[in-house]
Amino acid sequence: MAIVTTKAIVLSAIKYGDTSLIVKCYTLQEGVKSYLVRGVLKPKKKGITAAYFQPLTQLKIVANHNTKNTLNSFKEVQIDHPYKTVHTNIIKQSVVLFLSEVLSNSIQEEEQNTVLFEYLETALQWLDLHEHVANFHLLFLLNLTGFLGFYPDLKDMDYLGFDLQEGVFSNHFSNKYVIHKNDFHQFKKLLGITFDTLEKVSYSKEERQLVLQIIIKYFKLHLGNFRALKSLQVLETVFS
Repeated sequence: MAIVTTKAIVLSAIKYGDTSLIVKCYTLQEGVKSYLVRGVLKPKKKGITAAYFQPLTQLKIVANHNTKNTLNSFKEVQIDHPYKTVHTNIIKQSVVLFLSEVLSNSIQEEEQNTVLFEYLETALQWLDLHEHVANFHLLFLLNLTGFLGFYPDLKDMDYLGFDLQEGVFSNHFSNKYVIHKNDFHQFKKLLGITFDTLEKVSYSKEERQLVLQIIIKYFKLHLGNFRALKSLQVLETVFS
């Protein structure tokens, strides 16, 4: 058992029994960790409250990390970066719910990855501070592929298709994994841009859904254990 002080981002919180939560966090020091928070759902609970464990909340924690394969526990929890709009704006709430599910699905490692943590931290702070966020989740997920090891290889960008299975540009349109024509055109709009230039990318709601489906397919092809996303429907409803 070690006592660890670290920043952490909440990936999920699942009810356990009547009054407790199992909280999964991505920590700066040790990657993915799960914690049992006993009695946190009791009315009039003092100290650590359930409000800390909304999706993608940025925390500072002091925790007992077990060496055995059991749930860890918090000693102290505080908000590290209070969001101004993420948990009150319905669109941002839906985006964050969706992204937290994708991250839960994609990141399994119990090891430090400072660059990934810093990417999540700064991207979420960007989301909090900006108004035009309809395409944020698309670029967030595409950038995430870089940290997970399958960002599109940008050589041969003059080719007319993209092979989702290989992660390369391609002119072999008979291959079922190669997207081309409109699918390819819409997907390619996201390559090489930043959150600050995201406003220049325009998508209709149909195009946005199309690109999201392509990116989800890309994740499924590269992450063997990627599960179906329950929050996808909520996101599509909000943007329709």
